Amino acid sequence: MSRICSFSDNANRKLTRMKNKRRVLVTGGCGFIGANFVRLLHSRYSDWRVVNLDKLTYAGNLKNLEGISEGSEYRFVRGDICDKNLISRLFAEECFDTVVHFAAESHVDRSITGPGTFVRTNIEGTFTLLEAARKSGFAGNAEEGAPPCFLHVSTDEVYGSLGQTGYFTENTAYDPRSPYSASKASSDHLARAYFHTYGLPVRITNCSNNYGPFQFPEKLIPLVFNNALNNKALPVYGDGKNVRDWLYVLDHCEAIVEVLEKGQDGQCYNIGGNNEKQNIEVVTLICDLLDKKLGLAESGQPRRSLIDFVPDRLGHDRRYAIDATKIREQLGWEPRVNFAEGMERTVEWYLANQPWVIDIVNGSYQKYYAEMYRL
Repeated sequence: MSRICSFSDNANRKLTRMKNKRRVLVTGGCGFIGANFVRLLHSRYSDWRVVNLDKLTYAGNLKNLEGISEGSEYRFVRGDICDKNLISRLFAEECFDTVVHFAAESHVDRSITGPGTFVRTNIEGTFTLLEAARKSGFAGNAEEGAPPCFLHVSTDEVYGSLGQTGYFTENTAYDPRSPYSASKASSDHLARAYFHTYGLPVRITNCSNNYGPFQFPEKLIPLVFNNALNNKALPVYGDGKNVRDWLYVLDHCEAIVEVLEKGQDGQCYNIGGNNEKQNIEVVTLICDLLDKKLGLAESGQPRRSLIDFVPDRLGHDRRYAIDATKIREQLGWEPRVNFAEGMERTVEWYLANQPWVIDIVNGSYQKYYAEMYRL
């Protein structure tokens, strides 16, 4: 396939193109997983040009990428993945050979109260990116040794709910139970269809629950940490015995690089942490870590006393568990951080970065963007 884009009118971009091994579009690179991924690339792959496209919704935060400056290796673009004209222009300007698509609405509770946003972003946005990649001919842009790839990052929630035994494999039938997981399942199907219909070099990853630095405080671990730190009630759905497989975010980011470099087009790879835990186990561990590091709560009681069981969420899946045999055997990846170590790192990070948490909780980070972009 011949190259469609050209940098002949821009000497700087032409030089960048010759110097860099990959030209990567990362969508949602200011979010939790996306920011950790951009940081990983910045620290390890100085010859990759990364373009970070993020709308800066409530979950996107430029402060997640402090210390990374724009230049030949990095560019930030504020924009919407549903904006067809913007996406097409970026593909023409940057001559991408790689897309890593994180951008998505991802909070199940929000999908229950406002499903329309999830349908638009997760389905229409993915379609817009796939179409732009197809029409740009980006598969022909790769240099030798850098095979083109459209990597669609998805979730194990598309598989539905497990009983007490069994694991999700790449061949498990889809059975989404929430508007969020249904929208992600739809985007998975679109990505897969573009491989089979158009030959687009698509790869899909389905990961388990991530945790670690920069996670927005609406999710379980940072929410419980922040509430426990401030002696507030710790809401736990139902009986607290819903099970999730927890994956340290930096392990996930390293797995994505392995899929980019060694994966096969048209294939799906499950990425799990081998850390099945009941929600109540996670909550009590956070309480115990904070008690150990900071002493007991203001009441003089262990922070476990703050646990408050609340009515269960609608459509709350009982158990997720990933079988990551395929990525281990075919690509040589497996998680390096066990849950105890990962939680220790995570709690230490949040304790050391309280200004970041406070800015999010009080909304000042959004006021900052409103002034910067005159919203």
